[in-house]
Amino acid sequence: MDLERAPWYDEKMPNRPAVVSDFQPGEKSQPATISSATRLAVDSLVKAYRGRRVVDRVSFDIAEGEVVGLLGPNGAGKTTSFYMVVGLTRPDAGRVMVGDVDITHDPMFVRARRYGISYLPQEPSVFRRLTVAQNLMAILEGLDFDRSERVARCESLLEELGLQHLAGNVAYTLSGGERRRVEIARALTTEPRFVLLDEPFTGIDPIAIADIQKIISSLKKRGIGALITDHNVRETLQITDRAYIIRNGKIFRSGTPEDLGRDPETREIYLGQNFRLD
Repeated sequence: MDLERAPWYDEKMPNRPAVVSDFQPGEKSQPATISSATRLAVDSLVKAYRGRRVVDRVSFDIAEGEVVGLLGPNGAGKTTSFYMVVGLTRPDAGRVMVGDVDITHDPMFVRARRYGISYLPQEPSVFRRLTVAQNLMAILEGLDFDRSERVARCESLLEELGLQHLAGNVAYTLSGGERRRVEIARALTTEPRFVLLDEPFTGIDPIAIADIQKIISSLKKRGIGALITDHNVRETLQITDRAYIIRNGKIFRSGTPEDLGRDPETREIYLGQNFRLD
């Protein structure tokens, strides 16, 4: 098949915005050399606002090919902790590490380019007036691929995420679940080691939630590590290998979903006495 003649491919993108990605034009997208068994880890993170510690020596880690949840009640410090991993918030103390490399002070584009950390924000991030395929191509154009490689990569992601039939649809016509799949596809364009997902189940219907759960679970088969923070606790724990629960700025409990579900104090303080995974 001539990929450049694919029915969804349109080299002309009228009124498209400038490419928005974590990559700088003209630079090679070579990842840092790190071990094959890499872990993304945070060590004793601290963040204070107006003298109050909202995150107090929080530590956790994610391995490639593992899905980990970062959970907790509102105001517990989980979002601030998550944003320090992403690079949106700078910690007052502590470290963010990829393998044995300290990336604490690296901006988001360096974390994405050199260390393979991709971020899926909670807020809609698609280009509303571009088609689904153009949304992917807009990111791929900022990477170190030639035209045929970009098109092939786009086609592969459309197939993998079940978006082929929507490739020519303008993004503002998509449902919440379809939009979320496009956003995940965009996060995968850089072939990341880790994907950080902020509230991936928010604003989508139950069927779409099940679809997104399957997609996130499939990341494990690709060796991609995923960190999820979401208020939909059951849906998150159903697909995580491990989870950390933050309370009052500290790690309160950690373990497998089954362990957390059986823990009396976790049920009393966070999950609720009627909580069930199934």
